[in-house]
Amino acid sequence: MPLLRLLTDLLLFTLAAPLAVGLRLDRLTLDNYVYMHLGTYLVVGLLIKAIAMRLARTYLHRWRLATIDDVLALTRMVALVVVGLYVMCALLPEFRRIPRSLPLLEGVIGFLLLMGIRLLTRWGAARTVSRQWSLEKSDVQNVLIVGAGEAGQLVARELLRHPERLMRPVGYLDDSVGKLTNSVLGLPLLGRLSNLPEAVKTSRAALVLIAIPSAPGSLIRTVMNHAQNVGVPVKIFPRLHDLITAGPVDAIRDVAPEDVLRRAPVQLDTEALKQSLGGKVVLVTGAGGSIGSELVRQILRFHPQQIILLGRGENSIFLIHQELLMHWPDVDTVPVIADVRDAARLEQVFSTYKPEVVFHAAAHKHVPLMEFVPSEAVLCNVLGTSNVVTACLTHEVQRLVNISTDKAVNPSSVMGTTKRVAELIVASGQRRAGTEAKFVSVRFGNVLGSRGSVVPTFLRQIRQGGPVTVTHPEMTRYFMTIPEAASLVLQAGAQALGGEVFVLNMGKPVRIMDLAQDVIRLSGARDVEILVSGMRPGEKLYEELLTGAEGVQATHHSELFVAKIDIINPSTLMVEVETLVQKARLAQDSEVRVLLKNLVPETTIDGSPPLPYTRSI
Repeated sequence: MPLLRLLTDLLLFTLAAPLAVGLRLDRLTLDNYVYMHLGTYLVVGLLIKAIAMRLARTYLHRWRLATIDDVLALTRMVALVVVGLYVMCALLPEFRRIPRSLPLLEGVIGFLLLMGIRLLTRWGAARTVSRQWSLEKSDVQNVLIVGAGEAGQLVARELLRHPERLMRPVGYLDDSVGKLTNSVLGLPLLGRLSNLPEAVKTSRAALVLIAIPSAPGSLIRTVMNHAQNVGVPVKIFPRLHDLITAGPVDAIRDVAPEDVLRRAPVQLDTEALKQSLGGKVVLVTGAGGSIGSELVRQILRFHPQQIILLGRGENSIFLIHQELLMHWPDVDTVPVIADVRDAARLEQVFSTYKPEVVFHAAAHKHVPLMEFVPSEAVLCNVLGTSNVVTACLTHEVQRLVNISTDKAVNPSSVMGTTKRVAELIVASGQRRAGTEAKFVSVRFGNVLGSRGSVVPTFLRQIRQGGPVTVTHPEMTRYFMTIPEAASLVLQAGAQALGGEVFVLNMGKPVRIMDLAQDVIRLSGARDVEILVSGMRPGEKLYEELLTGAEGVQATHHSELFVAKIDIINPSTLMVEVETLVQKARLAQDSEVRVLLKNLVPETTIDGSPPLPYTRSI
């Protein structure tokens, strides 16, 4: 097809030459001059046109999909031909008598011919689509598009070209004042977002499609509220980077909880990340988990020399390794089955692969479960972190980033307290490291969609017919998406000076009751009960990212802050940690809780075991 388009363009543009000659020169001039030189003019001009088309690559553009960009490319190509013809007339003696306006006239005629065939082809394709729409009219779903910007136009154009999708755009809603007096792609602008109920009735829309990739969660929530009032489902056109693996129509999907909670996309300092990760050997502990696997995916964008996938769950490590082999076959990825609690095994891994950058994401994270097995929480979160820090010190790792949590702030749970001790161990490691090493922790809140988190639990309960359990009607939590959290962890590691505890900007806390209602609505379920089951052991009504005494310092990144924390003397800390670990190895849970209280005085846990609970979310 490209060859056929090229030959057709050459034929039409060549035809423009005699047409231009006939319009410009009178009969006498034609008789005396043109018959002698017209053939030569056509042959040399044909060569110039072929070269110009090759350079402009206009023959690669599909005529039935002609756009403004195609018009601009065609204009550049014609301009190049006109310049070439002028040069030819100036250099070749036999063409010096040709009127100077002839190449320009030929260019104008050629442009009209080339543009005309494209418009005719596009018009014919549109007529074919219109006939298909009329044949399938009874099955077509009218779609009202929220957002008349580039994304809205893209999805409307694709839907119009593919009637077999049975989704016909019927109009736009857009709050941009400048757009409200116009139509876009022949589709009417039916008003602002607040006009959605009336627009649905006017256009007989059966579906509302949000096509604003940068839309905040508040706008998506508003659209869903309006659509629910008129009984119309809502779908969403994703962020533009999600279109890499799917076309515009295929990328349309149901609204997810993370869409309702979304914030502005995180802007990364890619140069700093290239310097900190590019060409390095990177090791990720807990690489099969939600955060660990996403860290791995994002690290690969910055072309490390090698990435070590360390985890104790063989299936999760197998899955992430297979994913990387499929999508990043050129990167050296090594799956390693190991437990961070095993110091000898870690020493073996570090000796073999000599990592330069380490991300420590392996941890026990379930708050209620760890209340009943505090010794296990200590062995994983405290001993495991201590082992990783020791290995990093022994092998002179350049950068260690420890994944922490907002539950380490004024902790009310065993899990949160062990993560606070892990922060202290990492900060202590920085004081023992060389001047070139950077050991830091990154503290953030709940991650939407991570294993065992609240949204998957809600969805499971909905599939089972309910009820959806919420522990307290006023409970709030900070939320982030997995990719956003992983991006900020990488950014914190790139700009670390050493010893910091970075705090991510988590935005506003979200009421779990509101989130439960959103998930029920998004799932399409009806009559699902929400049951308040009571707070679980170790839970707080709301989480904090800082203690009252810490405060923060700004960083170069608007989404990252540094907490001002007190550091325990490294020798004193390690003695207390060793005692704590010894008690944990003996499963002396009451003593473990007391020792944790001694290490983290602000925690509210004590030596008493938790009361049993019967329901969970």
